[in-house]
Amino acid sequence: MTTRRARVLTLVALIVGALITLFPYYWLAVMASNTTADIYATPPRLTFGGHLFANIGEVFAKIDFFGSLLNTLIVAVVTTLLVLFFDSLAAFTFAKYDFPGSSVLFGILLSTFVVPTQLSAIPQFTLMANFGWVGDLKALIIPAAANAFGIFWMRQYARGAIPDELLEAARMDGAGFFRTYLSVGLPVLRPALAFLGIFTFVNAWNDYLWPLVVLIDSNHVTLQVALSQLQGVYVKDYSVVMAGTLVAIVPLIIVFLFGARHFIRNIAAGALKG
Repeated sequence: MTTRRARVLTLVALIVGALITLFPYYWLAVMASNTTADIYATPPRLTFGGHLFANIGEVFAKIDFFGSLLNTLIVAVVTTLLVLFFDSLAAFTFAKYDFPGSSVLFGILLSTFVVPTQLSAIPQFTLMANFGWVGDLKALIIPAAANAFGIFWMRQYARGAIPDELLEAARMDGAGFFRTYLSVGLPVLRPALAFLGIFTFVNAWNDYLWPLVVLIDSNHVTLQVALSQLQGVYVKDYSVVMAGTLVAIVPLIIVFLFGARHFIRNIAAGALKG
């Protein structure tokens, strides 16, 4: 009886947590489908309205939605691929290979966690200007091609997930470093790569401050910067803003669902093997 009661309480807690988590998305959809007057109504309207497609049409009319969407997609996809490659390669090296100064180098890497991102905006902008990349998507991709969090996360995972015996067997078969990394390291690191891929893609997709600073052409911006242009100086049509936000999160939901399934599938496969 106690076990059954615990399961019921756990299920209730999970349902309540899921409802709390999903409510902001429901509220976003409600606001996007109503008018701004409905949003300000007292009591607030909690049901869907009939203005969703009209509001989405306003979004498409006021900003270059698909152009900025393409820019954001390019930045997010390329950044994610680069981060997965460089971070996993560096993490594999830190986790499974000893070389002079590795501890010091890893400590310096971890120290970058305490530096706020905003402090690097000015020197990073100066560097991009010297390269002639201001206003170009390269200024968003290259600086984000590797990060300390990804290397730390992948290193911690690799240390426990990759047996030293596999590496020794690869060496005995004549495999070099990159061959060992590709054939031994990457297959084992798939669950960690799935999480890091989701994390990196979402961060790149939602980034606002750095694209606002470095993309000086208002007609060549990422989606988050373009959505900010929907807010007028004197009049703010929040229903249109919410409609744009609703459309913008659809790719994130798709990526999350795909990545989460891949992540869970690999975790389950690892548990069965264990």
